Amino acid sequence: MTSANAVLRGAMPPARRFWWALAAGFASEASAVALLAVSAWLIVRASEQPPVLYLSAAVVGVRFFAISRATFRYLERLTGHDAALRQLAATRADLVRRLIPLAPDGLARTRRGSVLGALVDDVDELQNLPLRVVQPLASSALVAVGAVVLVAFVWWPAALTLLACLLVAAGVATLWGWLSGARAERAIAPLRAELADAVLDHLGSLDVLVAYGAEEQSRERIARADAALRRAVVRRAGAQAGTAALVSLLAGAASIAAVLAAAPGTASGALTGPGLAVAVLVPMAVFEVFSAVPLAASAWRGVRASAERIADAVPAAPPAEVPAETRPVTGGAPPLGDGIRLRGADVRWPGTDASALRGVDLAVRPGERVLVVGSSGAGKTTLAHALVRFLETDGTYDIGGRSVHDLAPDDVRLTVGLCEQHPMLFDEDIRQNLLFARDTATDADLEAALDRVGLGEWVRGRGGLGARVGERGALVSGGQAQRIALARALLRGFPVLVLDEPTAGVDPEASDLLLADLLGAVPDDRAVVLISHVTVPDGLVDRVVQIDDGRVLSA
Repeated sequence: MTSANAVLRGAMPPARRFWWALAAGFASEASAVALLAVSAWLIVRASEQPPVLYLSAAVVGVRFFAISRATFRYLERLTGHDAALRQLAATRADLVRRLIPLAPDGLARTRRGSVLGALVDDVDELQNLPLRVVQPLASSALVAVGAVVLVAFVWWPAALTLLACLLVAAGVATLWGWLSGARAERAIAPLRAELADAVLDHLGSLDVLVAYGAEEQSRERIARADAALRRAVVRRAGAQAGTAALVSLLAGAASIAAVLAAAPGTASGALTGPGLAVAVLVPMAVFEVFSAVPLAASAWRGVRASAERIADAVPAAPPAEVPAETRPVTGGAPPLGDGIRLRGADVRWPGTDASALRGVDLAVRPGERVLVVGSSGAGKTTLAHALVRFLETDGTYDIGGRSVHDLAPDDVRLTVGLCEQHPMLFDEDIRQNLLFARDTATDADLEAALDRVGLGEWVRGRGGLGARVGERGALVSGGQAQRIALARALLRGFPVLVLDEPTAGVDPEASDLLLADLLGAVPDDRAVVLISHVTVPDGLVDRVVQIDDGRVLSA
């Protein structure tokens, strides 16, 4: 798995972009402390009624620090969020790039909610690393050191007192936050993913849940997950509120301690009235800045938990059963030549020990129609996924005499295409569902492809290419979805097309007609590997290959 530390390093913006936010944050916090120090000095000194000339510099300082505090705060938010959000986009894009080679079979054992949570919520949480952890800690630490030095110039015993109070406050507040909220903070990310899993399972299987009377149990699962997440968020908020209260109490204690430390100097005359005001009031401003430290510790725990979840969801390298992206993608389809050939091929699914296919020998010539039959679990779908390089093949697999191990998997999929058992249709119109196969196609090209698969009249009856298909094709039947998927494949022009159980979910009476239309729509110079568990009408295929228990019995 990818390490959480690597995820955290990737979440930090580059120094050349982020140092502006650090500098502006420090300047803003320093201006706040300086504003209170100069104001305290000015008020007390003015009460002594000196000539106005002695106060003019302090008056200008108050105005300067008041304006600079707001200005630098704005710049800090502007530059900090710009750097963090740019890096967030890069992190999410990198995560998607690393997930794509794993799909679909490398993610088969990963829950959709976990991947969705990693891509959305957990990646969003990473922006808190620069904004709520690094920047507040850096600014607070530098301002605290500067304030101690400032007070030391005024009265060094008060500076020692302030330093001791800051150290005690850091330890007490962080310890309290860890004891009261750490468990809740670590639990929020997994609970959020659990809620996402429950909602996705409910919505994705709603028809089945209603049919079997299990919808209420699914709703209860969502309610339980939501309640658990809400309790964790409330516990975290309570811990943060308690931490803020502790910091406020310690700020008051620091001011009282500063009075006690400065009292002997005031009594002896070594410490002036304006100096006393600075020594006593500066701790209040410093603790206002310092209150970000325990909150940063809380944010760090949440960021760390999200980084660990992302690391768990994204392997550092694809499993051995999934082809590795070791070859550069050329964007060119490998020539089919004399066809595709498997010899002594073993194929295994990720996370399993036994091979789903063993010693398979299969050849498909250009323009040939090959029917692959076998019982459920015999290895038919495994063969389909191996042909399109979703699964690694141990043994020989050649396209046009060239080994697929010397080709990028994406390039192989330009020659060998797959129409899945349940084709993916997007919640868009028919035009958009076809265009992503060939974005330069005209409406005439799209209509011609639909006519070839027998959907022309149906599409025109629904109002044309602008008709929507619904979420995952909810507004079309199973047979229509297969025809749309085939039209998409025809637009792409795969030299070899693998049809995996195209009649699944289709009425038995209509399956023969669908098979005849699908195979008839494919040009004669294109090869077809038809995987089916039903009998195919005579004359549609050139030969039959039977698979049983992972082995080819006849060809």
